[in-house]
Amino acid sequence: MRIATLNRDKCQPKKCNQECIKYCPRVRSGDETIIVGEKGKPIINENLCVGCGICVHKCPHGAIQIINLAAELEGELVQQYGVNGFRLYRLPIPRSGEVVGMLGPNAIGKTTAFKILSGQEIPNLGNLEDEPSWEPVLEKYAGTELNNHLEKVASGELTFSFKPQYVDMLPRVHTGKVKKLLEKVETDKNLEDIATELDLGSYLDRDIGQLSGGELQRVAIAATILKDADIYFFDEPSSYLDIYQRLKIAKVIQGIAETKSVMVIEHDLAVLDFLADTVHLMYGFEGSFGVLSQPRTVRNAINTYLDGFLKEENVRIRDRNIKFETRAPRKDWSAVSLVSFGKLQKKFDKFTLNTEPGSIKAGEVVGIVGPNATGKTTFVKMLADEISPDTGEIDANVKVSYKPQYIEPSFDGTVSELFMTELGGRITSGFFKTEVHNPLNLEPLMNRDLPSLSGGELQRVAIALCLAREADIYLIDEPSAYLDSNQRMEAAKTIRRVIEKSGRSGMIVDHDVYFIDMVSDSIMVFSGEPSVNGKGEGPLGMREGMNLFLKNVDITFRRDNDTNRPRINKKDSRLDREQKSSGEFYYTE
Repeated sequence: MRIATLNRDKCQPKKCNQECIKYCPRVRSGDETIIVGEKGKPIINENLCVGCGICVHKCPHGAIQIINLAAELEGELVQQYGVNGFRLYRLPIPRSGEVVGMLGPNAIGKTTAFKILSGQEIPNLGNLEDEPSWEPVLEKYAGTELNNHLEKVASGELTFSFKPQYVDMLPRVHTGKVKKLLEKVETDKNLEDIATELDLGSYLDRDIGQLSGGELQRVAIAATILKDADIYFFDEPSSYLDIYQRLKIAKVIQGIAETKSVMVIEHDLAVLDFLADTVHLMYGFEGSFGVLSQPRTVRNAINTYLDGFLKEENVRIRDRNIKFETRAPRKDWSAVSLVSFGKLQKKFDKFTLNTEPGSIKAGEVVGIVGPNATGKTTFVKMLADEISPDTGEIDANVKVSYKPQYIEPSFDGTVSELFMTELGGRITSGFFKTEVHNPLNLEPLMNRDLPSLSGGELQRVAIALCLAREADIYLIDEPSAYLDSNQRMEAAKTIRRVIEKSGRSGMIVDHDVYFIDMVSDSIMVFSGEPSVNGKGEGPLGMREGMNLFLKNVDITFRRDNDTNRPRINKKDSRLDREQKSSGEFYYTE
């Protein structure tokens, strides 16, 4: 089965010579395999297309994809967005009393599946001529478990509560105090109880426009939980939250699932492993198609995802598998100090940060971990010379490249123009192409206007821009936010590889334990009372740093027998007690 997709955002007929039509061998032989459609954009007849791929390679903007799919997917099409548009195959099934997870790359239909299951969209089953209606959908799924759910959706018997993906957009659509916003939610639940569970008390009376990303995330989750619904959908609930908050949110969501149906899209594999009961893997091609696999237990699903091969579907979703090491990296870093700092203190009106003395070696990557609002970003800004400490000195005669936590698309132009403006000739260097541009998959974004990019796309551009600048040290704040699991691992490997090959140093602030484990040589640990005081210690060796950090959070990790990936132990389980008593919270060898 062959499908042809056209990315209408990338297709720019005014800036090309219609190469897709000009070079198509079937068109040249007289067939109308590709014709000019609306606004001069091509329409590809999939029945006539022979799959030669010439149009894909000749398109100067990379707007066309010709994809061969397994014949088994014939008849499994759920939704298609126009001629040569994105297609979704199969749907997950919500189950009462379970947290059902979805894991897969961005832009392959996870959110679309949520919208269909919640009745926000009626699937067209690939019929582009008639207005979508529930009747053919119910007929298609007659006699299946999914039909029972869709019948209730169609008849309006079910109510839904939906937490959106991009919580940083909330201040653009809502204004006023947090408490007033939450009080608007129709509920029979106690707002004070939910606020206590999610630690909202300190900012209920603040304006929503003044909140950080982590605070906005918890407000969005609170609003979702407060609504009395039959099924709850959570789209990336862990973004911007520290690991302590992620586990607390996971427990709250699990509590809802005891009596309701819950579905979650989550890219933090450690959190998904802790949170979900069953998981649907999704594979496909960004912006072209997405296929949903059959449900697996959460352990099996994540191990299969890391292995990269779906045996039941006979589909490889990754070129190579992903491995985790059980041993901590070497303790001693024999290199000259690039940056050193004494005891630092920075006071604000309501917050004080103190850090212990430390140094960063040439070629060293330091992971920075700890709860939100304990001074991690403040410390990074002091090293970046954006703010000055009140006491203490920083010996850092270095050039710094800084990627901030929150990314605003302030440049009015394309990604390519941004890179040319910021980097000049460095954008054409072989090093940038092979070590940054290609691994982060920037080619599809180069001709896109910066304001049109999604959160994950902006993140990849910001990481690339930071790594491509001439610098002695790279300070990268929360690079995993809005990246899917695969992109996170590629970003971690890219950061690690660029710093190693360039002989530079890096400091990476992130809350994804897998990400920090993959990218870091050492750890700097922050602790304290959020928004009141913070303390920074390190850099420490990975074993020592992880033990200190996880001891503060009061969790331990065991190792999966098949993949060695870290898995969160249940609190007070036998392994949890044994590891705490031995002082080994993460590395067990």
